Amino acid sequence: MFVLEYKLKGKPSQYQAIDEAIQTVQFVRNKCLRYWEDNKGVGQKDIYKYVTQLRSEYPFVQDLNSTACQQACERTWTAILRFYNNGKGASHLCK
Repeated sequence: MFVLEYKLKGKPSQYQAIDEAIQTVQFVRNKCLRYWEDNKGVGQKDIYKYVTQLRSEYPFVQDLNSTACQQACERTWTAILRFYNNGKGASHLCK
């Protein structure tokens, strides 16, 4: 997990903007993961297309930077891959 620490001396409105951006990224990640769970055969390109659809559907997602949306999509896909890799590696422990 990548953790970035920083010290800010900002205004309450700036802190609120950061919190809203974090919540929006989490929303996009959760929606992508739910889309993958609900639809069989969804690949990485399908998730990218779904993020584009989310941007047109929700105005607060559209307000988020497109790079941040793409990053949320990529992190979701790596979590899916990690889920599969962990399942393959742990299968020999169950025998």
